[in-house]
Amino acid sequence: MRKYEAMFIFRPDLNDNEKKEMFDQVTNTLNKFDAKINDANIWAEKRKLHFNLAIKGNPTKFREGLYYLIEFESQPSQIEKINAAYRLNENIMRFLISVKGDE
Repeated sequence: MRKYEAMFIFRPDLNDNEKKEMFDQVTNTLNKFDAKINDANIWAEKRKLHFNLAIKGNPTKFREGLYYLIEFESQPSQIEKINAAYRLNENIMRFLISVKGDE
């Protein structure tokens, strides 16, 4: 198992129920691929973006985003599958999974 960190930028216009659903979906995806979640927190709520982001199929450009950070452990072979699952979610504007530490 290797340690990873994932940063998500969600749509800022989600209501509280939709936010909870998104957090659950993100963690459920990790659990589906046998990842162990060590920490999960909202990093910043409605933080201003450096450039406007549009979501495919939606003409609205967002100036802010909800940042969510997760630290987890997973087998390296599962990361591409996890990436593919997150690419399908239209409420995730951007995400990045990176290896944590010098392992």
